[in-house]
Amino acid sequence: MLKRWALATQHKHNTPSELDELLLWPALGLLLFGMVMVYSSSIALAEGSRFTGHQPMYFLLRHSVFLCVGLVAGVMAFQIPLRLWQQAAPWLFLAGVLLLVLVLVPHVGRSVNGAQRWIPLGPINLQPSELMKLFAVLYAADYTARKLDDMSSFRRGFFPMAVVMVLIGGLLLREPDFGAFVVIVSIAVGILFLGGINGRLFGGLLLVMAVAFVILIWSSPYRLERITSYMDPWKDPLGKGYQLSHALIAFGRGEWFGVGLGASVEKLFYLPEAHTDFLLAVIAEELGFVGVLVTIGLFALLVQRAFAIGRQALMLDRIYAGLVAQGVGIWLGIQTFINMGVNMGLLPTKGLTLPLMSFGGSGLVANCLALGVLLRVDWENRQLMRGQQV
Repeated sequence: MLKRWALATQHKHNTPSELDELLLWPALGLLLFGMVMVYSSSIALAEGSRFTGHQPMYFLLRHSVFLCVGLVAGVMAFQIPLRLWQQAAPWLFLAGVLLLVLVLVPHVGRSVNGAQRWIPLGPINLQPSELMKLFAVLYAADYTARKLDDMSSFRRGFFPMAVVMVLIGGLLLREPDFGAFVVIVSIAVGILFLGGINGRLFGGLLLVMAVAFVILIWSSPYRLERITSYMDPWKDPLGKGYQLSHALIAFGRGEWFGVGLGASVEKLFYLPEAHTDFLLAVIAEELGFVGVLVTIGLFALLVQRAFAIGRQALMLDRIYAGLVAQGVGIWLGIQTFINMGVNMGLLPTKGLTLPLMSFGGSGLVANCLALGVLLRVDWENRQLMRGQQV
């Protein structure tokens, strides 16, 4: 009897339904932590705004709804096999391109602060660039998996993807959404590199990208102004350097352990976009260096697990699944790095949110979908490994 119970217990703990807990729990932790910090950072804004009806819980309630929708979407994404994601990848990418075109159509796309990035859908606003990040991962992984034998060829391997990225870049820069452009290009280039693109082609690509970024910045007074103000925010702390100077003040006030949850002063109409782009600055002020370090650690663990799952898939000869997992890791890693760099004054302001944590429906749902796909890759890896062991 004891032997049978032991065998049953062992079988129960080795079922294919098990998931990578080092991926699942940090992700859930960041989602819940983000909800707490969104409420803390937005309560003053919600209370003082006519747009929100002076309801202190306005942003918390909306964020909670988005989070529930995102979790349901993530669970649904987990149910879909990777082979179906691969079949749908070109069509999803095409749908993303059409949405990027649609958002630029007058009277269709919604403009906020000079940027036309949203499509109004009743009580919510759809931001196509957020979904495009996921579609770029799926499509670039599918393209690379199909073109593995052509990765050393400029004409057959690199050029078609370059043309597609130029098209997407042109649409994003028309909005303008330079931050999303940087993230999507990083995803595509990273997946091509992981897929074994020719070394000289890759080096040439990096050089061309560097020159293109310099031209894009130099040709736009708006972007050039951001670069100059970021290098010395204290030169004009009430003008061009206003956002960064107040973010740095928030970091300075937090010291080691922060001023206490909910006790931030900078969120009281001093720090713009405290619940979106500059959420990390509020974390730094309220929870200090320790809070920031925990946040960085959770994101680092998340990205590490994405690459580990992708590497495991590649070892099992699951090329597409492996590239998708590592593409998600590149996406989350690059966007997190840029957002944190902007908050700390290491990078110029880009308008990118902190993944999984910042307020924003489209971004949160896209992140949850990506996590669902990533967990599916891990689940299929485990199932295949157990089948091989049997």
